[in-house]
Amino acid sequence: MQMTINENVPMISDFNVEDTPRGSRKHYWLKIISDGFSNPISIPLMVMRGMKDGLVLGVTAAVHGNELNGISVIQRLFNEVSVEELSGTIVGVPVVNVPGFMRKKRRFNDGVDINHIMPGKEDGNISQVYAYRFIQRFVNHIDYLLDLHTASTGRINSYYIRADMDLPIVRKMALLQNADIIVHNPPSDGTLRGAADDLGIPAITLEVGNPSTFQKKLIRSGVDGVHNVLCDLGMIDDEIMTIDKETILCKESVWIYTDTGGLLSIPVELRQMVKKGELIASLRDIFGNKIREYYAPQDGIVIGKSVSPVNQTGGRILHLGILKEL
Repeated sequence: MQMTINENVPMISDFNVEDTPRGSRKHYWLKIISDGFSNPISIPLMVMRGMKDGLVLGVTAAVHGNELNGISVIQRLFNEVSVEELSGTIVGVPVVNVPGFMRKKRRFNDGVDINHIMPGKEDGNISQVYAYRFIQRFVNHIDYLLDLHTASTGRINSYYIRADMDLPIVRKMALLQNADIIVHNPPSDGTLRGAADDLGIPAITLEVGNPSTFQKKLIRSGVDGVHNVLCDLGMIDDEIMTIDKETILCKESVWIYTDTGGLLSIPVELRQMVKKGELIASLRDIFGNKIREYYAPQDGIVIGKSVSPVNQTGGRILHLGILKEL
């Protein structure tokens, strides 16, 4: 039995491709948990099913509630792809973390980062159950996953991909994004990507810019990357988009942290190559006196960095990609 909320969009308790007729687009609310009034907390689904059966591509955004660029990527994708020419099904989840999104916060409403607890727990606390049911009711039903993120609060990112580059299918999905940087990152860290990988679903993470805003150029890049995957999978008959830009491959990446508090200044820019021993940050006390300088521990490329000057001990300075050896 289906209930309806919000402009007669059907509420469902499990995603099933067969619920959407061939050659159509449908929106659904996927019920996950209930609030203190017994009202459903539901996740929005956008489904486009082609005339021909085929693969199911899932595209998710806002696993962290303030990461907004991915929402617009999914909306634009659904506006641009012709359902009449589609083989298989695209399922967009513009907001995974609904409680965080409603509060304009990164974390779930119990303070947990749900991208650290996947695949959740059937009989756990509220965030664990939410994660578990999302995996069971949605992720279990797709063949490929593109998970869209941005930087966290107080930081900015280049357009980069996290992927297990040892897996040929995943490697190809990553390279098709035409990103600035790809970081080899096997998914064994409780992420949505890791949960998909455990289910045998090829998945990559797309880091599309900065939090709490829409960035048109990066959104366009994200749409083009998803388009390329659709082409490669044979879901649409179109040309793969290429750009005249080299993607930098990194064998790993590291975050560099402060060891004391103060006002942080970072003179290096996103995508800048730095050499071991190069100055990357300085700290001043509240009186303006320089109290510490930080230097690159090895050669690399700046993937992301902090933009918040107020820094406590253990604050993040920058995310350094370590280039893959040729």
